[in-house]
Amino acid sequence: MYQQEYERWLAAELEDKDLKPELLSIQGIDAEIQDRFAVELEFGTAGLRGVLGAGTNRMNIYMVRKATQGLANYLNKQGGKKSVAISYDSRIKSDVFAREAARVLAGNGVKAYLYKELMPVPALSFATRYLHCDAGIMVTASHNPAKYNGYKAYGPDGCQMTSEAADAVYAEMQATDIFAGIRLADFDAALEQGGIEYIGQDTIEALYENIKAQSVRPGLCKTAGLKLVYSPLNGSGLVPVTRVLGDIGITDITIVPEQQYPDGNFPTCPYPNPEIREALALGLALAEKSGADLMLATDPDADRVGIAVRCKDGSYQLLSGNEVGVLLLDYICKGRTENGTMPKAPVCVKSIVSTPLADVVAAHYGVECRNVLTGFKWIGDQIAGLEAAGEVERFIFGFEESYGYLAGSYVRDKDAVVGSMLICEMAAYYRSIGSSIKEELERIYAEYGRYLNKVNSYEFPGLSGMETMAGIMTKLRENPPAEFAGYKVVTVADYKARTKTDVATGKTEPIELPAANVLIYTLAGGASVVVRPSGTEPKIKTYFTTLGKDLAEAEAQQKALAAAVEPLLK
Repeated sequence: MYQQEYERWLAAELEDKDLKPELLSIQGIDAEIQDRFAVELEFGTAGLRGVLGAGTNRMNIYMVRKATQGLANYLNKQGGKKSVAISYDSRIKSDVFAREAARVLAGNGVKAYLYKELMPVPALSFATRYLHCDAGIMVTASHNPAKYNGYKAYGPDGCQMTSEAADAVYAEMQATDIFAGIRLADFDAALEQGGIEYIGQDTIEALYENIKAQSVRPGLCKTAGLKLVYSPLNGSGLVPVTRVLGDIGITDITIVPEQQYPDGNFPTCPYPNPEIREALALGLALAEKSGADLMLATDPDADRVGIAVRCKDGSYQLLSGNEVGVLLLDYICKGRTENGTMPKAPVCVKSIVSTPLADVVAAHYGVECRNVLTGFKWIGDQIAGLEAAGEVERFIFGFEESYGYLAGSYVRDKDAVVGSMLICEMAAYYRSIGSSIKEELERIYAEYGRYLNKVNSYEFPGLSGMETMAGIMTKLRENPPAEFAGYKVVTVADYKARTKTDVATGKTEPIELPAANVLIYTLAGGASVVVRPSGTEPKIKTYFTTLGKDLAEAEAQQKALAAAVEPLLK
């Protein structure tokens, strides 16, 4: 079958001129043909994601058209006039894919609202809600290497699409022929006739105003004299981040020149992920040279932000997503309490793999901390629930350990723009009272305990990768570990079975969250180990939380646990 599909693509008049040479170059090479055509990129809750290139297992205009045709069919079956917002980042062909998606929507009578220039994830989530669209499309592969691109689909609430909606779109895709089944409008004609409309500056300004409204101490930054180094990592963050920071009074911003402008090749950071030190290396060097108070970097679609803070000796320390999440939670809670802007019965939300230190800090301030499945849509789901009850103001903050933060309910996805603003405001405030982010982090550890959170990833590439991962998870369930590095397993939470089991008694209790392929082992002494396959990459991630009397003790336990887990993931 895959050989036949390859031959069909080879014989077709392909509009993307990059694809035919690739197809010719693999002629007669079965493994290469199989890799591109044996399977089709699956449309899930994270949409599509894959390597750029020719074939059904690659990201190209034909797969984008097919996904959009599926989305249009799904929307049109609901009846009434439908509309979709579209945004895109700096990745290779992101702008092309966004235009192709708009053409398919217009060809199916669905109005397409398209940003004229690249804009980040929060701008897409905001436009979907602000323009009352029925869905949203964000063309991005987040922090993957340059050879990837992707297509995230959003529901009318500005959250990433639910599994039910994604399944329905995928079913429509499967019933659509990739060449003959696409209804396609001419872009310029559709623009002239109103089937495609550029998103106006009024929507962008409304986004910025909503972000600035999340300030905890308005006006503080104008006199703080904060010195910042910022890198958009050649992505979409440059304009929105510098605009919002400038508006609140942070003007001493040095942009990392090599990473300033959009470039989908990411020439200075092959893996444009603010979690990784290598991606921040140029920014850190510039910070050291200029003596900046703070260094920030946003990923290509600007929904996540990494941070390095200046220490007393002039060196810079990278903070983890868990540390920044806890710092921001503490800053927001303290500031809003002092200013009298804390709502009644406040709520913060975090993922189950994020640090339990946040639960402790939230409890200190009388804030309810809700734990949800990994994926920011579950945080968005909690905001939606509060909104439906007329209590959306109760939501004060949400975060994931993977550097995603949100304050406010104007969007339903993580937002590196508001994250950058609040981090800078927090730094300015602590500086104004003679402290620093680093000192405040140490205060939090001294007050609540020395928590340490580490994440390890194990890759399983190739067509058999997903099968190998599934086998590992099955093995862990069928032969549950009794201990890790000598620490007995006290409870096992299996989010797929939605049960939590007390190992000593065998008693189980239900988990009141949707099913997910996650195992959490709580160990004697309070440490925990989490095993979770990634939803977007062929990886199994392990999360370790340890609590020691000091950092050395917490690190020693984490290393021992990691060494014990590794053989189980083979």
